[in-house]
Amino acid sequence: MNRTRRIAVVVTRHPRYGSGKRRLAREVGEARAWRFQRWALASLVRRLGRDRRWTLVLALTPDRAAAWAVPGLRRTLRRPQGSGDLGARMQRLLQGPGARHVVLIGSDCPAVAPADVAAAFDALRRAPWVLGPATDGGYWLIGARRRPTLGAPFRGVRWSSRHTLADTLANLPAETIVLRLLSDVDEAGDLEPWRGLF
Repeated sequence: MNRTRRIAVVVTRHPRYGSGKRRLAREVGEARAWRFQRWALASLVRRLGRDRRWTLVLALTPDRAAAWAVPGLRRTLRRPQGSGDLGARMQRLLQGPGARHVVLIGSDCPAVAPADVAAAFDALRRAPWVLGPATDGGYWLIGARRRPTLGAPFRGVRWSSRHTLADTLANLPAETIVLRLLSDVDEAGDLEPWRGLF
């Protein structure tokens, strides 16, 4: 499939000191949380941005951060997430203009590889939705075909909880494909596999 028909969107908060990764910062300190956030985002965008099978977009919040130039990644397309809660912003990104298949990827799961994104796009050839589950009950990826209509995939979802994945799956059709289980980094213990990299 032509890469212009596939869009991979990294959904993230602008990595500013003292902003984002609040739970992690309480446990490991602001500086270490900030260093992780910057490293995780930059390394993910580098890995996925080199792949020619899709177009990579960086969706940032707050909206004014969309003008931020990612060091060493100036060609990466950037767009604001817009207003509303996480569900509203994600639905807008899934429905925006562009490709036939769209996947949204969180920026705090360092194990995500190009092969995972390729598997998500492959799944969308067989099913209208795809999810990448996380060990904390959330998910590191969600993807959809532009047709049929998206409906209300995020209605009633309890965000940042152990119910997030289950709530979202309850809104999606039974043929939704679930990818491999990966771990987000939200707490101090989650950093252990990545020690020394940032």
